[in-house]
Amino acid sequence: MIPFLVLLGVIIFFIIIVAGMYNKLVTLRNRFKNAFSQIDVQLKRRYDLIPNLVETVKGYIKHERETLEAVIQARNTALAASKVAAGNPGDPSAMAGLVGAESILTGSLGKLFALSEAYPDLKANENMAQLTEELTSTENRISFARQAFNDAVTTYNTGRETFPTNLIAGMFNFKQADLLESTESDEERKVPSVSFT
Repeated sequence: MIPFLVLLGVIIFFIIIVAGMYNKLVTLRNRFKNAFSQIDVQLKRRYDLIPNLVETVKGYIKHERETLEAVIQARNTALAASKVAAGNPGDPSAMAGLVGAESILTGSLGKLFALSEAYPDLKANENMAQLTEELTSTENRISFARQAFNDAVTTYNTGRETFPTNLIAGMFNFKQADLLESTESDEERKVPSVSFT
């Protein structure tokens, strides 16, 4: 009878340990999913601002139609990629699709803003200034939300890879989550050189 009770105690202890590790992994996975939902909120805000920006610009730069169409197309592609990523945050292909779409959108918005510099009336337009300010604010929020997401993913991946939790992660199919990389190009990341000569 005593060996049976000892064996039962060991089995119960093992079940408690496994349940604790499993629950920890579920908690960490839910944290990074929640962190992505914060990014998603800011991306939707950004996507909602872009049509207003295009409408404001449209009246001033009528002959620059292809730039405006590129911005709208990039916005729609990024919105679709965001919906896919929101369905499964951390999925490598979803994250790669979102990063690629956001990079194209950022590039086309950059072209639009560069183009708007050539139109003094547009640059002085109060609506344009307000939309530009809101977009800048949203970009900052996206950066902070991306950092929080990447921190949550790193914590999850670390917890998933440490022993003995990695055994539980493998048994219950907890997959590695991907970070959301910056949409800046290598050229934009370079530190500008300053010369006082």
